[in-house]
Amino acid sequence: QDAFVAFHVNKVLVSKYLKPLQIGELAPEEPSVEPTKNEMLVKDFRELRATVERMGLLQPNQLFFFLLLAHILLLDTAAWLILFYFGTSLLPFVFSLLVLTVSQVQASWLQHDLGHLSVFRKTKWNHLLHKFVMCHLIGASAKWWTLLHSQHHAKPNCFHKDPDIDMHPFLFTLGKKFSVELGIKKKKYMPYNHQHKYFFITLPPFLFPTYFHCHTFYIAYTKKYWVDLAWMLTFYIRFFYTYGLLLETKTLNCLIYLHRMLESSWFVWVSQMNHIPMDIDYDKNLDWMSTQLQATCNVEQSLFNDWFTGHLNFQIEHHLFPSMPRHNYWKVAPLVKSLCAKHGLEYQCKPLLTAFADIVHSLKNSGELWLDAYLHK
Repeated sequence: QDAFVAFHVNKVLVSKYLKPLQIGELAPEEPSVEPTKNEMLVKDFRELRATVERMGLLQPNQLFFFLLLAHILLLDTAAWLILFYFGTSLLPFVFSLLVLTVSQVQASWLQHDLGHLSVFRKTKWNHLLHKFVMCHLIGASAKWWTLLHSQHHAKPNCFHKDPDIDMHPFLFTLGKKFSVELGIKKKKYMPYNHQHKYFFITLPPFLFPTYFHCHTFYIAYTKKYWVDLAWMLTFYIRFFYTYGLLLETKTLNCLIYLHRMLESSWFVWVSQMNHIPMDIDYDKNLDWMSTQLQATCNVEQSLFNDWFTGHLNFQIEHHLFPSMPRHNYWKVAPLVKSLCAKHGLEYQCKPLLTAFADIVHSLKNSGELWLDAYLHK
């Protein structure tokens, strides 16, 4: 099926692992045939994928990714050298903090590429460098990320299937349908009518230093990802040793916590601008392309937007072709737009600041819908 083709690079190899698996019926709530599938759209999308493969758009430019890694390592080194040469007073500390944050965020975009097997032609090289970037440079588990992110890509914005929207309903109420349902049931875990305000001081600054920081270690330990844990420890040994030579313990802890907060804010605004304002619902068992289009939108292309978002401004193309190297998104975008126009699918593309504002607007609208339903007798 389209999801299987999208996720697997070496299909001959992975097909061997399918042979010993028993083929049977799925659970009653998971139909094996999508009743709402658009057969013509499925056919046209598969033709588009064949065109993409013939054009070589799934082949990586390794110089592009080498330069990305080089600039990450240079920034990581520069953050330490700033403190080493200019001292640890406030101004050098702030500059070092900012440079370190940029390095970490760009590393998170690169690990995203590696996790999707889009940097090297051989899967094992993607996995190896993924551990270096994600575990050693960032300090999180590569397998933990793959576990969660693969579920997100398979069923984006589908409640109970996409872990990225698990913040509903305990922290935020998301989507029109679920907000009304929550209000009718008189459930109130948070003052949702103010969620567009408390969003600024909750999810962006604290996702990384609190939830992600604990969750990555929890999953790595409980699932016995011992190799990942060993790699992760090298990050903390390197960080605390190198910066511990220059900073006192309190200042050192302040540096790591502040850069996690800044990194978290950058990541949340970029990652949520493509999904939170879109349709959030139960799984409707739609075809692959319809499933991805209803849950994603794009942001306008520019050199800055490409760099700032790690090319996730092309979220539609990324979700349709998750193993495609990011430097080729702009090439396939016109073909995707054309197919969307042919089948009457909405292809949203907006300015960066508008995309950020839409996160807040969607949270505000969801909160108002919840309040109206909650107060209705």
